[in-house]
Amino acid sequence: MSILHDLADIIESRKGAEPDNSWTAKLLAKGPEKCAEKFGEEAIEAIIAAAKDDRENLTYEAADVLYHLLVMLAARDVPLDDVLNELARRQGLSGIAEKAARNAD
Repeated sequence: MSILHDLADIIESRKGAEPDNSWTAKLLAKGPEKCAEKFGEEAIEAIIAAAKDDRENLTYEAADVLYHLLVMLAARDVPLDDVLNELARRQGLSGIAEKAARNAD
């Protein structure tokens, strides 16, 4: 997970950077909505690669999805560790039970 933490730290450091010098800074400067839109576009590209059974392209697109997810989280000030802690909380729970617990609220 170190690579994800490293990438999240780099993305965070780009928040105040000059948009002309960094793709990440350019995305963040466009606002959270644009970051979410870009994440969605990348997710669709990954879905298409998976549906076509294109392993090489799916690997490439999955990396894009992870990167754009981290950008979207940073745009909304959601730390990666919050997401990882939520995954840890769910570990060992049945997916059905976890979903039922969320819907009970």
